[in-house]
This record gives sequence, structure tokens and C-alpha cells, in this order.
Amino acid sequence: MAQDLDQDALSRIADALERMAPAPLATPDFAAASGFVWHVGPDRLEPVPQINRVELDLLVGIERSRDTLLENTRRFAAGHAANNALLWGARGMGKSSLVKAIHGTLASEFVDLKLVELQREDLPSVARLLNHLRDAPHRFILYCDDLSFSHDDQHYKSLKAVLDGGIEGRPENVVFYATSNRRHLMPRDMIENERSSAINPSEAVEEKVSLSDRFGLWLGFHPCNQDAYLAMIDGYCAAYGVDVDPETLRAEAIEWQATRGARSGRVAWQFFTDLAGRHGVTLR
Repeated sequence: MAQDLDQDALSRIADALERMAPAPLATPDFAAASGFVWHVGPDRLEPVPQINRVELDLLVGIERSRDTLLENTRRFAAGHAANNALLWGARGMGKSSLVKAIHGTLASEFVDLKLVELQREDLPSVARLLNHLRDAPHRFILYCDDLSFSHDDQHYKSLKAVLDGGIEGRPENVVFYATSNRRHLMPRDMIENERSSAINPSEAVEEKVSLSDRFGLWLGFHPCNQDAYLAMIDGYCAAYGVDVDPETLRAEAIEWQATRGARSGRVAWQFFTDLAGRHGVTLR
């Protein structure tokens, strides 16, 4: 009887340990899709059958950043050296859209090029993710949208595993692209506050600020002017076959951005979505 009880106790302990330490992630089927989202609890790479993106030639007003990132990504997809990239600047100016559009443009030419999205809050798991990507026969753009850090946020230490890779180094088949509204990934007032209260101001925020220095490419995105805003809308109309009198289109587009109090690529797309709906056009 005592032996049976001991066996039952051991079984319960084994079950509890298994729940605490789930089975390792099975080898993902990277042929299932060209894009994946990394999830934790449990760890898994979820395939994305249809990536939400726009065509590259519809992104207007960011030509310099577009060309630079496209060339960097093309070199990486071809197996050559390439830099990690930080896309920073104004909201709604196409930072995340550019990453997805470039992947879509090159994926047909380089079938082994995969896009993997990583959420900022899952950065502590990035070492496990890199282990799954390291030995795969594919090239991976590891992508994190809206990346930034607060005063007591330690997630930035996990990001160094992507940018520097520790003693193992960053996997040769992985490049990291991040978007942020902040050039140094942290608020300016936080930088100034830490400098003013530190014993050695020059070292107070060096560790966090230097994180952005680890990106080989810094691509800035700035608010667009009215001509670029209207050109975006003209491009959408041409691409989706929406025929509107030019003067009417211009007046409605300017009124739309005035009511929003902003002018950006995102606002241009929102206006066009409304316009397409009024003209019975379905957006795919």
C-alpha cells in the first residue's frame, strides 16, 4: 500500500514538473507560410497564411528609406552580409508597412526568405526563438513593431541577444528590423532626468542609448507635406481603380486631414478606405 502511495505521489510530481516545463517546440514547418508570429506560453511559431501589407510602389514620400532597406534586405536574402535596421520617426509614415512590403517584394524571388514577427513583451524569450531559427535552411527577417523602453524596463537586455548574440553571435541567417517612434528607443525626458540625477551623467543612460547604436541602419521617417499626402491618395486610387474628379478628390482629402488634425500615410489610407467604400470598391 505504501509503495502504491509513493508511486502516486511520484506521478503527481512528474505531472506538475511537466506542466512547469512544457515539451520543447517541435521543428516548425517553415514551408507552411512566408510569415510567422512568435508566441510564448507555450512557445510556438504560428504561420500567417496571408500577410497584411500594401504594395511597395504605393509607399510614397519615403523613397530614400525604401531604397536603402530594400537593398539591405536583398543582400541578406541572397546570403550576403546585411545590417540590422531601426526605422524610427513620425507615426503613420509607413515604417511597419515598409518592412512588410519589402518582404512581399522579395519573397517571390527568394522563396527561403521568411518574416517572423516578435512582440516587444516577448523579448525575454528571444534566445529560445533564435535557437529555432539558427539551424533552419531559411533566411529570417525578425521584426518587432513599435519598440521602446521605459525607465525600469529590462527587456532591452534581451534585445542584445538579437543585436550582438553573446558569445555565439547573431545567427547568420537572421536579421533584425525594428520600428519605433523614438530614435534612441526611450523618451527624451527620461534621458534628461537620468543625466541630471546621475553621479556620472555621461554614463547614466549610456547602456540604453547605446542599444540604438547597435543597429547598422538608422532610417528616419518624417511628417509628410501636403503634396506627398495627396500623391499617396492618387496612387491608391490608380491601384484600385477608383475614378474621382481630381478637384473633388483634392478637396475631400484636404478636408479629411484637417478634421483629423494630422497628415500622414496612415491618414491617407484611412481617407482612401472611406472613399473606396463610398464607391463600392473592395480592398484586398
